[in-house]
Amino acid sequence: MADEIILLDLWSSPFAMRVRIALAEKGIDYESKEEDLSNKSPLLLKMNPVHKQIPVLIHKGKPVCESLIIVQYIDEVWKDKSPLLPSHPYDRAIARFWADFVDKKIYNTGKLVWGATGEVQEAAKKELIGCFKILEGELGDKPYFGGERFGFTDVALIPFYSWFYALETCANFSIIAECPKLVAWAKRCMERESVSKSLPDQYKMYCFLMELKKKFEGK
Repeated sequence: MADEIILLDLWSSPFAMRVRIALAEKGIDYESKEEDLSNKSPLLLKMNPVHKQIPVLIHKGKPVCESLIIVQYIDEVWKDKSPLLPSHPYDRAIARFWADFVDKKIYNTGKLVWGATGEVQEAAKKELIGCFKILEGELGDKPYFGGERFGFTDVALIPFYSWFYALETCANFSIIAECPKLVAWAKRCMERESVSKSLPDQYKMYCFLMELKKKFEGK
């Protein structure tokens, strides 16, 4: 089966982590091809000519791009095991809404928290804490965003747990002090093998992000 499924991957990408988690939840064998975004492979340029970005899932020679679209594709194609999206249309819409919220708010704001300084960083920190609190309110007392079952919104958000140490260290704050339920949820997700094996170590991620920050500052 692995020869049918190829993932154009990058260890540090939260978006690629989503796809790795979804594939692991479904128990799907695949071949991972690590990309160098400073020297993109001909295969990546061929399979994603529009955005030229990872992740790309290649299934039977056909590419699927954009992480949330890939996760939905995986859930629809391999629907018999570990469903990620709820069965009811309204519940599916809610899951997609919160996954979209994560895409629009957490990535770009988080990048400013670890990548910027001064007033820009401080404003981003306040905004990020506000976003985390909104997500925590949606989570409530449920074990996962969709209820009892690990699902689509969890897959969308949990990769950013790998950023938590970098966020806290760069902006001098404590996420567990601000959002204890969200951190408890993240630790619950990390108990799943699909998640723990798909996310890099937070300290390794911190070192990578700081190297990235130096490169941007040097330009």
